[in-house]
Amino acid sequence: MKFHAPIAVAALLLASGCSNAAQKEAEREAKALENQADAVRADTDLQAEALEDRADSLDTHIDGTDTAGERALEEKADRVRDSGERKADSLENQADAVRDRAKDK
Repeated sequence: MKFHAPIAVAALLLASGCSNAAQKEAEREAKALENQADAVRADTDLQAEALEDRADSLDTHIDGTDTAGERALEEKADRVRDSGERKADSLENQADAVRDRAKDK
């Protein structure tokens, strides 16, 4: 069996072209997931800030002591931020997995 260099080169170029297209598509998908993660963080931060603002509005005394209502709202703001961070981290992990799968192909 003879080795045909032009055919081998053409096959390699074709295979690398498919790989590049797949990697570009994977990168687009990963970027979309990362953009979602950014949006989740921004949205939950706004929600948490609104809760903290409401907690601050309940503070009518300059005594350094928070009421139960203030503490509850501040704790809820912390939970909202933590939840948003977990969701965003999950989306970023998905983006990394998409990139890794594309590299493995």
